[in-house]
Amino acid sequence: MTFNKIATVVIVSVVAVLASCTANKATIDNDIKKYFDDKNVEGCFTMLDNATGKITVYNMALDTTRFTPASTFKIVNSLIGLETGRITNEKMVIKWDGVQRSRAEWNKDLTMTEAFKVSAVNYYQEVARRIGADTMKRFIDTLGYGNKKISGSIDSFWLNNQLKISPDEQVGLVKRLYFDQLPFRKSVQQMVRDVMLQEDNTAYKLSYKTGWGFDESNNAIGWVVGWIEENKHVYFFTTLLKSKDRNIDYEKIRLSITKDILKHYGFFEGKK
Repeated sequence: MTFNKIATVVIVSVVAVLASCTANKATIDNDIKKYFDDKNVEGCFTMLDNATGKITVYNMALDTTRFTPASTFKIVNSLIGLETGRITNEKMVIKWDGVQRSRAEWNKDLTMTEAFKVSAVNYYQEVARRIGADTMKRFIDTLGYGNKKISGSIDSFWLNNQLKISPDEQVGLVKRLYFDQLPFRKSVQQMVRDVMLQEDNTAYKLSYKTGWGFDESNNAIGWVVGWIEENKHVYFFTTLLKSKDRNIDYEKIRLSITKDILKHYGFFEGKK
């Protein structure tokens, strides 16, 4: 084998390791199945205790299956936008295009922070158009993000099942983000971590991004991807849920399931 081929193998291997949380070493915990059953959905939960390296998984089959990232892709879209200057900073405003959308909070001028918090698709579609397909593909490839496919329209590939990522890979991504290990400036990674912070009190800090989309079989796919910190210890997690039922309030239950599981593991009391 030539040196170039050896180098390529090493690089690919490193990317593969960094892209996931090595679910093959996980402890399976079926006790948390009840939290998904209570809401009549399928799902999985993955957690990495950074201090010990312990990985806990419920439903390994879903944990290692790739799905549309939906709005969790706003994490990466923000990073690329900031790194390339298409987003100047978290306060950059993109003017509303005047199109009335289903969520009232999207129908106005928004900063990046506001757009991230309310998950405004239109803001981030414009960011993706400004980034462009070639630059977007280069960063997606460098990150080793999921299946790395961004074919089709530049402003919808993360919504239409072209780009896919597994819960296991999502945990690997946010771990690298937390520790400034992604191929972006540290200031850029800090800005994205800041907008991901959702709850901050004396007991814990909870950071996450949600997502909601549909797979090719018209199943609703819900995400919560992030980390929780207590007593200077950090735990990375991903919740994924899946169901054909259109009457479920996915926006509400994806977070309630996540918090129920975190409570199950003893979080929110500042004792971890």
